[in-house]
Amino acid sequence: MAISVAIVGSGPAGFYSAEALLKSGANVAIDIIDCLPTPYGLIRSGVAPDHAKTKNVARAYEKIALDERVRFFGNVEIGRDIAVSAMRDLYDVVVLAVGASRDRDLGIPGSELEGVVGVAGFVGWYNGHPDFRDLAPPLDTENVVVIGIGNVAVDVARVLTKTPAEMAGTDIADYASTVIFGSPIRAVHMAGRRGPLEARFTNVELREMGRLEDCAPIVDPKALPKEVTGEHSERDRRLIERNLATLREFVSIEPGKRSKRVHFDFFSNPVEILGNTNVEAVKFERTIVENGRAVGTGKFFEIPCGLVIPAIGYYSQAIEGVPFDERAGRAANKDGFIDDGFYCVGWIKRGPSGVIGSNKPDGTRAAELILESFPRGDKPGRRAFEALLAEKNIRAVSFADWQKIDAAEIANAGPGAPRRKFTRIADMLTVLEEG
Repeated sequence: MAISVAIVGSGPAGFYSAEALLKSGANVAIDIIDCLPTPYGLIRSGVAPDHAKTKNVARAYEKIALDERVRFFGNVEIGRDIAVSAMRDLYDVVVLAVGASRDRDLGIPGSELEGVVGVAGFVGWYNGHPDFRDLAPPLDTENVVVIGIGNVAVDVARVLTKTPAEMAGTDIADYASTVIFGSPIRAVHMAGRRGPLEARFTNVELREMGRLEDCAPIVDPKALPKEVTGEHSERDRRLIERNLATLREFVSIEPGKRSKRVHFDFFSNPVEILGNTNVEAVKFERTIVENGRAVGTGKFFEIPCGLVIPAIGYYSQAIEGVPFDERAGRAANKDGFIDDGFYCVGWIKRGPSGVIGSNKPDGTRAAELILESFPRGDKPGRRAFEALLAEKNIRAVSFADWQKIDAAEIANAGPGAPRRKFTRIADMLTVLEEG
C-alpha cells in the first residue's frame, strides 16, 4: 500500500519535499494542500514582480504537480477548515511547509502608529496576495523609511522608485502600481543598525539599485571601510568585497536629473517612531559595530516620513495542533522531525533564512526521515481526505483548476506584462464556475 503523504503548503519547500519523495522510488501518494487556490507560495506572492526570471522555477514545480502520484488541493486551510489532528489521522505522513507570514516586531515606541506597515504585508500587497489586497499603505508621502538592509528591503526600495516603464513588463498588482506611480515619493531611506560589512543583501540585488532610470543611490563614503575586517568564510568575504565595490561605485554616481533617491543609512538604529496617531518621523541613534554587535553612540537624528516599513525578519504563524517555539517563531522540531509521522520543512522548520534553493536540502532530509520510518502505508490518505472535504462542503481547487485561473490571468495581461493577477479568491472561483 502506498505511503500517504500530505504536504501542507505549496511553496518551494513543499515542492522540494514532494520531488525528493518521488525521486526516491518509494511507493507514495502525495497530496499538496494550500490555503490559497494558487500554488507556489512566495514564488507568486513574495518574489519581487520585476524579477520574472526568479519566478521561472515554478515550471519545475508544475512538472511535479502533474506527476500521476501527486494531487494539488488549493483553497483548503489546514488548522481552520480541517484540524491538524484530523490530517494526522488520515495520512501516514504530514509535512508542514507553510513558511513564515508574520513580521518580526520592531519593539520600539511608536510601532503601533498608523503608517507602520510590516514588510510581509507590504510585499503581499503589491504582489496581489488576497490576504493583503485591502492593506492600503499610506503612500501619500515624500519620504519612506525601510528598516532593514537585506534583499527584501532592497526589493521594496526598488519597487517604490522604479518608473512605470520599468515596471510595465511585470506582474505587479494593478491597484498597487496605480497608487505607487501616483505617489509623491522622492526618497526611500534603507536603515540598518550595523554597517555594509554586515548587510544581508546579495550583490545582484544591490547592483540593480545603480541602474534605475529615475532614482539615484546615495551612500556616505565615510560609512564604507577600506577593507574587509573580521572573521568570515571565504564565500562571505567574496560577497562582502563585491558589495563594498558596488557601494563605492554608488558614491561616484551623479544623480543628474533623476528625481528620486534611495539612501543607504548604515549604522542607524531606530529607537522611536514619532507621531500622534500617524507616523511623522523615525528617531535613530548612530551606532558603531563592536565584535559584530551594534553599540549606540548617544548621537541621535530624525528622518521625517509618512510610512515606515520594517523589514527585519519574519515569524511563522502558530497552528493549533503543532508544537511551537514562540521565541524562535517556528515549529518546535529536531532536524525537521516534530512527532511520529509529522515533519516540517522550510521556514516553519528553520526560520526565515536563505534563498529559494535553500529549501531543497530540507525536502531531501524530510524524505529520508519519512522513508526510514515508513516502509509502507496503512492509512487511507487521499480517499478519506476527499470524503472529508465533501462532508464539510469545502470547494477544493485542483491543479487543473489552477491552470484555468493561470490561463485567465495570462489572457487578461496588459501590453508586455506576463499576467494580470486575480487578487480576490472569489474572483478566482468565479473563473472556474464560468469555465
